[in-house]
Amino acid sequence: MSEIQNQGDLRQVRLDKFNELKRVGRNPFEISKFDVTSNSEEIKSKFEEMEGKTVSVAGRIMSKRGQGKVGFYDIQDTAGRIQIFAKQDTLGEEEYSYFKTNDIGDIIGVTGEVFKTKMGEISVRAESVVLLSKSLQTLPEKFHGLKDTEIRYRQRYVDLIVNPEIKDVFIKRNIIIKGIREYLDNHGYMEVDTPVLSAIAGGANARPFITHHNTLDIDMYMRIANELYLKRLIVGGLADGVYEMGKMFRNEGMDTTHNPEYTAIELYKAYADYNDMMDLTENIIAYVCEKVNGTTKINYNGTDLDLTPPWRRVRMQDAVKEYTGIDFDLINTDEEAIKVAKTKKIEIKPLMTRGHVINALFEEYCEEHLIQPTFVTHHPVEISPLAKRNVADPRLTDRFEAFINTKEIANAFSELNDPVDQRERFEDQIKQKEAGDDEAHMMDYDFLNAIEVGLPPTGGLGIGVDRLIMFLTNQVSIRDIILFPTMKPVESEKKVENPVEEAPVAIAENSAFVIPEKIDFSKVEIEPLFADTVDFDTFSKSDFRAVKVLACEAVPKSKKLLKFTLNDGTSESRTILSGIHAFYEPEELVGKTLIAITNLPPRDMMGVQSCGMLLSAIHNEAGEEKLNLLMLDNRIPAGAKLY
Repeated sequence: MSEIQNQGDLRQVRLDKFNELKRVGRNPFEISKFDVTSNSEEIKSKFEEMEGKTVSVAGRIMSKRGQGKVGFYDIQDTAGRIQIFAKQDTLGEEEYSYFKTNDIGDIIGVTGEVFKTKMGEISVRAESVVLLSKSLQTLPEKFHGLKDTEIRYRQRYVDLIVNPEIKDVFIKRNIIIKGIREYLDNHGYMEVDTPVLSAIAGGANARPFITHHNTLDIDMYMRIANELYLKRLIVGGLADGVYEMGKMFRNEGMDTTHNPEYTAIELYKAYADYNDMMDLTENIIAYVCEKVNGTTKINYNGTDLDLTPPWRRVRMQDAVKEYTGIDFDLINTDEEAIKVAKTKKIEIKPLMTRGHVINALFEEYCEEHLIQPTFVTHHPVEISPLAKRNVADPRLTDRFEAFINTKEIANAFSELNDPVDQRERFEDQIKQKEAGDDEAHMMDYDFLNAIEVGLPPTGGLGIGVDRLIMFLTNQVSIRDIILFPTMKPVESEKKVENPVEEAPVAIAENSAFVIPEKIDFSKVEIEPLFADTVDFDTFSKSDFRAVKVLACEAVPKSKKLLKFTLNDGTSESRTILSGIHAFYEPEELVGKTLIAITNLPPRDMMGVQSCGMLLSAIHNEAGEEKLNLLMLDNRIPAGAKLY
């Protein structure tokens, strides 16, 4: 019998039980309330004072055992687990018979006395048991749990049940978000709300999501930032300091550090500058790190990081000089800069200037070195349309980006409040958009009007809250700190042409099975087998190993390459690049178990050392190349040798 059929049969068994309960007047879904007086953690931590007292607890059955007239449940509530002890003599023969028919996954309410068994297990001796919700689906097998990351993200409700440690990450997320608000509230900032929908996508250089307002009959944009609205509030004098934490939306790539919908905070302080924002950034992050971890020193994926202020501060072009040897204090024209860029294999784009070259060299050669917390300052004016020019060098701006472990965590500047300069920069952005830059800033005439009314000297800051939470909770993928990350629809979520024929597919999805792609094997073509043989000794020199995907991301400036960070069973992570981006998105591969040849010589690919090769199966189907990355059962440990 197939797994799908088996899951369907198990569901039918449970459905039959539910129908019988309804028939005899015991429908659990007619119960609206159960008075809970204690939880599992309270009973265990305060056992001495609670022993012998009657309590009412509720939770999900996670295991059941027993025989004859005695039975045990382990139930799980939001605080943990506790054992339920039941006897037929106490419950009565009829109630005990129903007690035995409950399934793992069912939610029950129990009233009884707190005691400790002969084996020393703190338990509740059931005096009454009420079925509160009948689970029609089976939970994953208890010893292996729910390990497939793709299914964990799609069915977070099951993930939280069977992997309770996941809950700790989201509890910490809550503490971090509350801590940020607490710090700002205590320092005189006012929290505000600004529009999520707007006729202009402003405040950042990014590709927006577009929707349509039917009543107004206009296209509107999901916000990519809330900067321009918040600065309007500074103009209006609502408060000297304002902030908003909420969802932003960017219609761009997805990888381990990017989700199209994400949480960020922006704040603005009148009469402050970017130096004040640097102080604020490092102090907020140190504050919430201490709050959630008890220290400002953390280990992130094997790297020790010290978030204790003050952080290192370096000008962008000084970082470029440090890691490339190119001194832009000696390069003053666009022509000179582009000539240097070509020697460093930087892609030359239309309207590229000296400032664009500095930024491109920084991204290509410097970011990878920024491990410990670092403020990179004085960005070129060409890439900073909303930042105030630096007085000493007007080609630069009073701006910074904060980096931790090579990733940007915050962006801030002394806000541009010169309306004439701001209009010129918006016009330059329009030229870049017309030249093909989809992420260039739009013209916002109302914002120009606002700062013509008068924007005081202002410091502004934006922090990527999700990315910060990743660091503070030691999670390598943004999907592990978002309860419901964006996912590509699976087959059962798409339109079904024949509902009757496809019915088992829905069962498979609900039961956490992966739906295989249908292949017309009559159209499949494979490469001919090799005629030449290879001796066994030569073959045996190739070291085939099971590897676990710790992280996966698209390689910048490459349409084909994915960069894998792998656990190969040793103490050090392995990096392998593979040209399979046309077939897989990086986020769907995190957590998978793959096959790699680990003793190939390192190869330089796009400036990254690739140490090995991942194995895939390739065929042609109706003239189109198809690729399937070979994946193993996740129960196979990292480093297991394949023969």
